[in-house]
Amino acid sequence: MKMKSIYKYTIIFAVVAFATILSNELFAQCPMCRMTAESNLANGGVDGAGLNAGILFLLATPYFIIAFFAYNWWRNKKSQEELDVE
Repeated sequence: MKMKSIYKYTIIFAVVAFATILSNELFAQCPMCRMTAESNLANGGVDGAGLNAGILFLLATPYFIIAFFAYNWWRNKKSQEELDVE
């Protein structure tokens, strides 16, 4: 039972690690998005107004992922302790 859990988390970690390593092209988009938003706002547009909400969404995503794994760990540990007590 424990080996399946370790295997599952290892696979998830490997997928996330490979996705992070192979995403070098994504770093080049940040200056382009900023320049587009600045020029749009300077010309009276409103397309760049939601940029801060998008940044906060991207900032919150890792915290939700960590919270998900922490909750699963806590739930599994709690159920394991209940089994040990019996």
